[in-house]
Amino acid sequence: MAGKVNITNVVVLDNPSPFKNPFQFEITFECSEDLPEDLEWKIVYVGSAESEDFDQVLDSVLVGPVPGGKHMFVFQAEPPDPSKIPLEDAVGVTVVLLTCSFRGKEFIRVGYYVNNEYADPELKETPPSSPDFEKLQRNILATCPRVTRFKIDWDDNNPNGENIPPSTMNTDSNQLFGQYSDKDAMHMCSIQKNNVDIMAAAMDTNSVSMEVDVR
Repeated sequence: MAGKVNITNVVVLDNPSPFKNPFQFEITFECSEDLPEDLEWKIVYVGSAESEDFDQVLDSVLVGPVPGGKHMFVFQAEPPDPSKIPLEDAVGVTVVLLTCSFRGKEFIRVGYYVNNEYADPELKETPPSSPDFEKLQRNILATCPRVTRFKIDWDDNNPNGENIPPSTMNTDSNQLFGQYSDKDAMHMCSIQKNNVDIMAAAMDTNSVSMEVDVR
């Protein structure tokens, strides 16, 4: 079935910020018709590109029932638990995911690179042997989110709650999130070239994923 929900914009708030500050996303989406049940939104922090075992669901929220039309809300989640992040992956680049599901079926996943680094030049030059999360700064590289769309059966003709196989996934994409500068885009591209495997691990490699153009 055709998609009934389209994310039209996401603004990353309080960015950059200290590592232990909450994540905040201002999400704008449209529904083509009334949805009688909730949409489930999640924020997932990827603790390591090596294993999904280190992924942390920072928060989930149910929004609905949702009437047709345009909607906006701010989704806030507490930061990840440092004790669950491998020490070697605490500093540097990782990924945060924003996902949305309907009737237990995920239909969109938006991935952002996250660069965790020390703001203090001396700590950058000579980092402590054990990460000091109190002094780490988080920068979500919001210029070029990577969007993956899954085609689902919105009318629940697939009773097992499974996504439709990848061969029938929707490849149609609107251009989103054009509120960032060319300087941001250049920074994003330089990070991305060196960390393709991180994003590939975070996004479903069997699905259709797309780079979103920046204006």
